[in-house]
Amino acid sequence: MSTDAIARAVLPVPDRPLGGLTTFDAKDPETRYAPIVPLRPPAGAPNVLLVLIDDAGFGSSSAFGGACATPNAERLAAGGLKYTRMHTTALCSPTRAALLSGRNHHTVGMGGITEAATSAPGQTSVRPNTCAPLAETLKLNGYSTAQFGKCHEVPVWETSPDGAVRSLAEPGWRL
Repeated sequence: MSTDAIARAVLPVPDRPLGGLTTFDAKDPETRYAPIVPLRPPAGAPNVLLVLIDDAGFGSSSAFGGACATPNAERLAAGGLKYTRMHTTALCSPTRAALLSGRNHHTVGMGGITEAATSAPGQTSVRPNTCAPLAETLKLNGYSTAQFGKCHEVPVWETSPDGAVRSLAEPGWRL
């Protein structure tokens, strides 16, 4: 089965059904199994890169008239790539959670920074299982995902001096 023939309307992608006779004898000539096909993104799927810069608004970069020289952003903007509808929150953790999930920060439990989490709805710093972040959606479609830099969207009790044990950017990742 090519990766283009994979049904992607439901995530995770459903397991392929086993076909043919199943035996316990590896020498049985009637036993046949389909080859293992790794899950990969569909043909023509784009690369995805999210960049979040803390404490900087649209007016900070030279691409939007600011004083901070951003020649690569200027080049992208000159080619028509301008994102001007990102809604931020007043704090880094909620903004990161909103960007990484594509949802309102309260919906993903990040009403404030992780150190200020409470058991109040929308304030727990724990993402509900019903809210898959972009990285999980990509991973379930065969992408490899990673997060580099500041990771301030992990509940305090799930971190250690060695780093995070869970992240919105890499579901299921463990250090």
